[in-house]
Amino acid sequence: MAEPHLQEEEYLDVLTKTGEKTGVSKPRRDVHQDGDYHQAVHIWIFAESTQELLLQKRADCKDSWPGLWDISSAGHISAGDSSLITAQRELHEELGVVLPKDAFELIFVFLEECVTNNGKFINNEYSDVYLVTTLDPIPLEAFTLQDTEVSDVKYISYGEYRSCLAKEDPEYVPYDINKQYGLLFDIITRRYKENTEARSLALQKQLDRYAPVSLTAELTGLTNADKEALLLITMAAMIMDEIFYLQVWYSNPALREWLKEHADVSQLDSLKWMYYLINKSPWSCLDENEAFLTTADSAIKLLPEATKPITGWKGLEYRAAFPMLKPPGANFYPPDMDKMEFKLWKRSLKADQQQDAMSFFTVIKRHSQVNWDSSLYNLIFDGINRSAGPACDLYSIPFSHEYHSFLTSASELLHKAGDLVSSPSLKRLLHCKADAFLSNDYYDSDIAWMELDSKLDVTIGPYETYEDALFGYKATFEAFIGVRDEKATAQLKLFGDNLQVLEQNLPMDNAYKSKDIIAAPIRVVQLLFNAGDVKGPQTIAFNLPNDERIVKDRGTAMVILKNVSEAKFKQILQPIADACISKEQHELVDFESFFTHTICHECCHGIGPHTITLPDGRKSTVRLELQDLHSTLEEAKADIVGLWALKFLIRKHLLPESLDKSMYVSFLAGCFRSVRFGLEEAHGKGQALQFNWLLEKEAFILHPDETFSVNFEKVEEAVESLSRTLLTIQAKGDKEGASLLFQKYCIMTQPLKVALQKLECIHVPVDIAPTFPLAKILLE
Repeated sequence: MAEPHLQEEEYLDVLTKTGEKTGVSKPRRDVHQDGDYHQAVHIWIFAESTQELLLQKRADCKDSWPGLWDISSAGHISAGDSSLITAQRELHEELGVVLPKDAFELIFVFLEECVTNNGKFINNEYSDVYLVTTLDPIPLEAFTLQDTEVSDVKYISYGEYRSCLAKEDPEYVPYDINKQYGLLFDIITRRYKENTEARSLALQKQLDRYAPVSLTAELTGLTNADKEALLLITMAAMIMDEIFYLQVWYSNPALREWLKEHADVSQLDSLKWMYYLINKSPWSCLDENEAFLTTADSAIKLLPEATKPITGWKGLEYRAAFPMLKPPGANFYPPDMDKMEFKLWKRSLKADQQQDAMSFFTVIKRHSQVNWDSSLYNLIFDGINRSAGPACDLYSIPFSHEYHSFLTSASELLHKAGDLVSSPSLKRLLHCKADAFLSNDYYDSDIAWMELDSKLDVTIGPYETYEDALFGYKATFEAFIGVRDEKATAQLKLFGDNLQVLEQNLPMDNAYKSKDIIAAPIRVVQLLFNAGDVKGPQTIAFNLPNDERIVKDRGTAMVILKNVSEAKFKQILQPIADACISKEQHELVDFESFFTHTICHECCHGIGPHTITLPDGRKSTVRLELQDLHSTLEEAKADIVGLWALKFLIRKHLLPESLDKSMYVSFLAGCFRSVRFGLEEAHGKGQALQFNWLLEKEAFILHPDETFSVNFEKVEEAVESLSRTLLTIQAKGDKEGASLLFQKYCIMTQPLKVALQKLECIHVPVDIAPTFPLAKILLE
């Protein structure tokens, strides 16, 4: 750890035993004397070509482990500082190496609890362990060593270093490789000793879970000007892709370009690229976001200014890093920010600033990171001043600024398209959305989207918040372009017209019911193209907007993607029914029931609690109170209440009685379809909750032959009881109740495992991977 500037006494944040900030800071000396838990960083530099780790020799004046070989660089995280900035600063101060944040991969958090110096030095330390992967070793003469911290550096093969630690060589600072620190060596071994053939087979198996499907639609009814506008809108939609890649993770765009450029190098590289295109990130959607790529697969970047110049050496080449565990905050928040830091910052803000912090349309950043990045290339020669930054390091920045260049281009394209289209409502939508991209105010454009009445149907902009698993606040960009199916749209007016009736009859206390539900417009669309946040499993419908102000004032609108629904039923649900539904009920699984429940699911997003009054009298929203649990609970609510609503409408003779049994059996088959998305995904997690509840209530039955059926005598009551439970949790903003419900029911139970193993054995696809030939023709 570098000595504090101006010899100021260094303060450290005190943590709880479980690693959470207490809000208290103490002098470093007192922390080690009292045995307080605190934070540090460990940075390892690894050279790919030689499979070596860089070690530093601790200066003889150090108060612990003087003169021994140790981690490449390490240091305490001072009070108020962040982990990543500390890692960057320590590397610069101790070794004279300056690297951007995308060089650092957080590989694990290490807890060290030890006592040295005859009990005078108690070290209870949580260390964020970072790996920096360079192509080749950095020449030793390129380092600038801080003599008060480091006396020497050397490279050593990671296998040899592991052996030194294993035999407790007295020249090396001890780490127990049989415990957590063994992960460092395990990670490197797995990355660089892989079997190429086995990895190719594994990726092919992952790819085979998606059935390739070509989606198109007739353009009859569109004028030539509309078709010209369609091209411009499709080009704008492709920009949503660019933004989404960046929203997922800051090194994701570089990874994408690297994989694309190298896709033809080998079969393995081709498979990496194909599976990446489906997931739009290195994390597999169907495997609970487990990484299928590593930093070793990532882009190589050259940084000549990383160290002092050395004659004949072009500079440091490193891999653009990403963590193995998908960051819950995506790229919406600093990667080293935790919930407590955000909450403490939010508490310090004025009311309007708090709204910005929680807004759908802002990104949270650090002043210190921006300052570091802006001075990155001056550090080697000019040094860095650790001057005090703002009182709080976090601040919010609007999407319109963060993604300015992308949104300016998209805005121009939508304005041009708006000038061409014949439909007045589409013209209004395109111009409003183009303005919103630059103003960051999406209210008018969302109203225009709800009122869209056009043959050409367009949804474009920031909407869903699933990617923000930290709080569920931030929206990702997406686009859906299609042609309206007028006949099917007319047939579905029934659902929108009966929303208020459904609200008044919901199975929850009357005090929680709204008296001003607005009929939801429903549009049935044949999808032509999608982009942005459309990774992994494909949506078959969506209900927007998510802005609670609009939901309260105007309700929501729904888009059903009929050709997507048809493809999923044919490719997935029918084979699932063949394998998992009992022979007696097999014929009750039909497309009409599947499609009708999809519609009702989306309608039910528009009813039930949204804006709520808390027990202490405060006004809030379900989203704000449930935070990261909201998406899963809302999906489960829309699903199960949708089933309740179908039964209600059948009783009122508004739907045919032929749906009475088939809707339940089709829903049962659909449970297995959605759970296969994984329990890290909102729909899959919500479906597990419903399945396990209904199984517990004996509404679903598992037979000895490992098929399932619906118990028609118990299913109605079980559906109503779960609907009441979920609606009440939402109405009360009861996050603790939601958490307890999830712990009990959002799990992979044995009956679910039985079904999923059977489907895997017969190779039923999990979802579809659509291609859009018409869009491709338009863009050529």
